[in-house]
Amino acid sequence: MNFNIGTLDIIIIIAYLVGIVLLGVFAIKKKMSEQSSDDYFLASRSLKWGVIGAALFAANISTIHLIGFAESGFKHGLVDGLFEWLAIPFLVFLGFFIAPYFFRTRISTIPEWYERRFNGASRTWMVLFAILTALLIHIGISLYAGAELAKQFFGLQEIYGIIFIAVLTGIYTVVGGLKAVAITESVQTVLLIGGAMTLTIFGIFALPDAGIHSFAEFKAQLAPDTLSILRPENSPANPPEGGISWYAALLGYFVLGAWYWFSDQTIVQRALGAKTEYDAKVGPMFTAILKILPVLFFLLPGVLAYVIFKSDIGADTKNTLPFMIDRLVPIGLKGLIIAALLAALMSSVAAAINSASTLFSIDIIKRIKPQTDDKKLVLIGRYTAVVIMILAIAWSTQADKFGDTIIHTVNSLGAMIAPPIVAVFMFGMFWKRGTAKAANITFAVGLVMGIFVFLLDFPYENLLPGLKGLAEKIAASNGINLLPQTKAITGSLGMVFMMQAWWKFVLCALIMIVASLLTAKPTEAQISTCIRLKDYWPDKYNGVKDFRIIGLAIIISLTVLWIILESIA
Repeated sequence: MNFNIGTLDIIIIIAYLVGIVLLGVFAIKKKMSEQSSDDYFLASRSLKWGVIGAALFAANISTIHLIGFAESGFKHGLVDGLFEWLAIPFLVFLGFFIAPYFFRTRISTIPEWYERRFNGASRTWMVLFAILTALLIHIGISLYAGAELAKQFFGLQEIYGIIFIAVLTGIYTVVGGLKAVAITESVQTVLLIGGAMTLTIFGIFALPDAGIHSFAEFKAQLAPDTLSILRPENSPANPPEGGISWYAALLGYFVLGAWYWFSDQTIVQRALGAKTEYDAKVGPMFTAILKILPVLFFLLPGVLAYVIFKSDIGADTKNTLPFMIDRLVPIGLKGLIIAALLAALMSSVAAAINSASTLFSIDIIKRIKPQTDDKKLVLIGRYTAVVIMILAIAWSTQADKFGDTIIHTVNSLGAMIAPPIVAVFMFGMFWKRGTAKAANITFAVGLVMGIFVFLLDFPYENLLPGLKGLAEKIAASNGINLLPQTKAITGSLGMVFMMQAWWKFVLCALIMIVASLLTAKPTEAQISTCIRLKDYWPDKYNGVKDFRIIGLAIIISLTVLWIILESIA
């Protein structure tokens, strides 16, 4: 596909890129040499709820979602909206209990809590998991998606697009730390949502030109259940290899949601930088409100593209979003939309770089050499950010070999990483009997199991040579005709990644429980770190500003909206 981009659009994009980098650099009032580790890694604990909420949303929503959801909407309808709307109850719970708990403990990183609850080895395991998450998902896949965008609009080879975006993002992240990241994320959230809304509106206005003049005519162009999020397993809107049924969505997202929103350093770090406990509580709830939008403005454009441009896009579905921008958006505004895509990419990458540098400096260097002063910690953090970025660039060039939509590739990586983390977190936070030895065994078994399952579930043609024989045996035992694109677990066994996440979590939970009961009880100091939910539920209400009123209103609004959507789907 050949896309056109005018001189005015290029000027707008360049102006945006220069402006956002300068904003990030000048967001900090202190010189680089004067920044303490609290300044650099936690924004001096000065973030208000609005900035926290917008930064959480921007760190979560990246080019992965904009490009990936458009592709997913084109191919499968609104089903992947479950990753957005099921996140909302988790964000409310994060605001009710988890974020204020972390705020009161005054920890600097999530792995620090694991050391307090278990031991130093558990903290090291969490650092490993967190850096893997930042490297593989938040940075690597984001750069891959951004490179696809740069290739389509600017004709850049993928590697040059990756390096270009990585360098720009790295400048203000390495210099400014969390405060620079949070402030630029807040600005980019506005641009991101505005760009997505604009594209959706243009898509709706283009329907009459495609002969669509009513909602009934629009639905008639779609397979049944295309506009549904919670579907039966045999829904005609599901892909041939099997879709995400309603029970797989609920069970699998419990694992992915608890991992991502409660214990992912990249995400929770924004709440750790809160100015007050109220900011820590309400910030995630503001994010919960924003999470309603992606279904309407990120996934729906893909469905609109299916109706309007089905024959034009054809099998090249990764270009759904660039194609819509090129065909629907006028010159000038096109530059703003592309800038929104770059905004999303830079936000996600910046957030992950900062969290990875925080983890290495605070959780590894500070532990090995407690006497390391603040200036040196910040300097090490900057060097770490550069190294992580280089590694992510290398990984991003291999991301397309998983052979799935971008959204499913990301969540398959999550299904690899999440189960042991959630098992240890849940039984550490809410069960006093959980032990350090059990946690470390669960981490080790879970990581090995997760990597093995992920590598085995590549398409047969992209499998490592040593795994092809096993994939052939699995296919033969299940009567499956093995094709180049067949996946051993998703295809031959019929187990989608959401159910893979659930069953791996169940196994990790059993390991955690049994190993805890077979090892010595935790110390009183370790038990004291377990959360007491009633400590975070005040007796008095504070009117409409009370965090519980806000959370309840969000859940009711989500329920009503979901019922309306499913009723018309």
